[in-house]
Amino acid sequence: MRLLERESELAHLREAASAATVGGGRIVLVHGEAGVGKSSLIAALRSRPPAGSRILVGSCDALATPRTLGPLRDLRRAVGPRLAAALRGGDREELFAALIDDLSSQPGTVLVVEDMHWSDEATLDALRYLARRIDEIPAVLVMTYRDDELGQGHPLTLLLGDIRTSVRHLPVARLSPAAVAVLATERGLDPERLFALTRGNPYFVTEVVSSADAVNVPRTVVDTVMARMNRLDDLTREQVEQLAVIPSAVSSAELARLVAGGARVLRSAEERGLLTVRPDGVQFRHELTRRAVIDSLSASRRIELNARVLEVLRETDADAGRIVSHAIEAGDVDAIIHWAPLAAADAAESGAHRQAAAHLRAALEHAERYDPFERADLMQRYAIEVYTLGRAQEAVDVQTEVVRLRRELGDAVSLGASLRWVSRFHWISGDRRGAEETGREASDVLSSTENRAMYAFALSNESQLAMLAHDVARTIQLGERAIAVARESGATQALAHALTNVGTAHMLENREDGIAELEEAAAVAAAGNFMDDASRAHVNLVWSLLDQYRLDLAEQYLEPAIEQSQRSEVMGLWAYQQVERGRLHLARAQWDEALAACAALTEPFPSARCVALTVRGLVAVRRGDPGAYAMLDEAWLLAQDLGEWQRIGPVACARAEAALLRGDLESVGSIARPAYEEAVRCGAVNHQAELALYLRRAGEQVDVPEGQHPFAVQARGDVRRAAHLWRMGGAVYHQAAALAESTQEADLIEALTILDRIGATPLARSVRTVLRSFGARGIPRGPQATTRHNPAGLTDRQLDVLPLIAEGLTNSEIAEQLVLSVRTVDSHVAAILMKLGVSSRQEAARRGADLLRS
Repeated sequence: MRLLERESELAHLREAASAATVGGGRIVLVHGEAGVGKSSLIAALRSRPPAGSRILVGSCDALATPRTLGPLRDLRRAVGPRLAAALRGGDREELFAALIDDLSSQPGTVLVVEDMHWSDEATLDALRYLARRIDEIPAVLVMTYRDDELGQGHPLTLLLGDIRTSVRHLPVARLSPAAVAVLATERGLDPERLFALTRGNPYFVTEVVSSADAVNVPRTVVDTVMARMNRLDDLTREQVEQLAVIPSAVSSAELARLVAGGARVLRSAEERGLLTVRPDGVQFRHELTRRAVIDSLSASRRIELNARVLEVLRETDADAGRIVSHAIEAGDVDAIIHWAPLAAADAAESGAHRQAAAHLRAALEHAERYDPFERADLMQRYAIEVYTLGRAQEAVDVQTEVVRLRRELGDAVSLGASLRWVSRFHWISGDRRGAEETGREASDVLSSTENRAMYAFALSNESQLAMLAHDVARTIQLGERAIAVARESGATQALAHALTNVGTAHMLENREDGIAELEEAAAVAAAGNFMDDASRAHVNLVWSLLDQYRLDLAEQYLEPAIEQSQRSEVMGLWAYQQVERGRLHLARAQWDEALAACAALTEPFPSARCVALTVRGLVAVRRGDPGAYAMLDEAWLLAQDLGEWQRIGPVACARAEAALLRGDLESVGSIARPAYEEAVRCGAVNHQAELALYLRRAGEQVDVPEGQHPFAVQARGDVRRAAHLWRMGGAVYHQAAALAESTQEADLIEALTILDRIGATPLARSVRTVLRSFGARGIPRGPQATTRHNPAGLTDRQLDVLPLIAEGLTNSEIAEQLVLSVRTVDSHVAAILMKLGVSSRQEAARRGADLLRS
């Protein structure tokens, strides 16, 4: 069939490939519904590539558990030796480096990954790494996917949200009635009837045209496919059915074992448009065609055919994930119990934690087939994977059973290690008491064993729990013991973990050496390839700097930390970094950006959710938005359940600030006084300073900590000095709040100017009241209500950005047109998506078009 109405899309792909031969790269997203012609567009590019370009194509498969790095491993024969070796191995860092090296070595390379809606986590991770560097690489990354497969929380949606620059969307539309008429006329069919049946979907049109005659027109795709199957001889039909149970391209080696005679005997199936045959193998012309064949088979026939594939895969160099998939379909329990743990290990090593968990779950469905030691190990591996994915309560439930098994088996080292893990799982699920009890027992059990490295880790786990409770003295005591044991035993991971605890404790005391200790912890962890621990050290460093309101320094550490966490794919750390972004934007009075960062959390951990609610509540309080107090009340209940000062303290401060802003001085005292006393008890000097400020504003005299933290300076009454410190740190709302305490008219006018500019309506209203009581004249009237119809609550600048998104411009192109920084545009785009309640730029463009027309 001819490729109709795709000239502009193909021209753009060819232009992108040509441009990459002489310059920087770009990303092209080809998307549309199933059967709309995405693969045909890529096939056209492959058949006529621009001069000097190299086209690499890998495909994701419709497996129940996607193959780890499947589309990239398909490229091993077409890429250089370094990347081929990295794809065979499992070292993530080497894979990332080799991918960049290979694409950079041949300018004009087009890397196409088809059907990304079926991709595995490791592939998404590698492409995220590539996408962040695409501007510097002479290559094009093309990703195809189905729009209707991307629901909220789909892993690909997160990747697309991270792509900021050099992106071009190529939505592939259905064929017009005119194009359908061209194809219908050539076969003597009724154009209107053909369009009514197919609605212009190219795959449906092609199937009907290929299967119909002037009298008999199939009404469904299944009918068209089965009509062609029925025209095959019995042997060829059986061979096509055999291939249909394989949801990927079939290599020539596998084909030779599955089909007697190989590709040459499939000619009639190829001629009837069922299969595409190439020198390196064969595959169905479209996934919908394969599905139609599969749906026609009985269950017993599918089991028989999958068993044959399983036998062949065992004889070839197939990856364990494919073997497990067919073993499950064939019901071969022996194969599942052997291969599923191996597939899980491969997936986990490559960072595909969802796939690892799925393979381990498949193995554990036959748990009785493993001896107790193997069963406990598999269950613990599964618990770790689901914890990594953010399913903390499931991890607790599974690991509790592991601990029971370990007790029966009598291995003290294994029991201690399992207790340490369940302690961590308890904490992340919000059960601090359970975490402390199991953590203490882990240390007790391991103290009498010869495994000093594991004992160091157990001590460090207890130190971490103390640090999270803001018990600085106990944190340092346990942490230093853990450091000593770790250095003595050469336990690198335990050393990095303990250094992070001690460094964070010192940061809680505002000691400068805490920065160096946390940097050392990150370096030790990275050197040992313990990237999760390296990310944790950076997370704690950024968190502490935000508490100190050293915002610029916090931002310097935050971006590399986010990239590191994305590469290690630990959702807990990712969640914390989103709320760290939210806290940073909140401190800078970037309200929309703060909300957008917190809105990115679809299923946050309880601790991260508590912080997100606090950030959202404070934005609403400071802007005068509805729902502020409900959010802070919810955060307060959650903080009390978690039972840790690091959550209780910030929420108490937020609630006290809200009460002060609404003039409820009695509530300020009842909220802030017990929190202030707890801050004094546990040495939380920064929170103590903030709470002291609110209590003094409410008329209570309390001690203010020493030091130059802006809250402490402001609480001591030096509001101009505090305003200067806030301004130097970039915290403009707090700068204005300090000036608002002044008795000087000029200070109040300056405060009002800032508050009007950032949209802090409640405090601005209060300042106006004070100015009027002074008899001041020429008080600014405040911002005028926008005259633009804007039910979504977009700012004027966001209304400038929205139509440029609809035009398909990248963030860098928008920045250039509006004379803004790319980072500023990034923030505006994130805020627009959040306010419009959409998850993609395409949805924002459609929603925005309606908005701008109204």
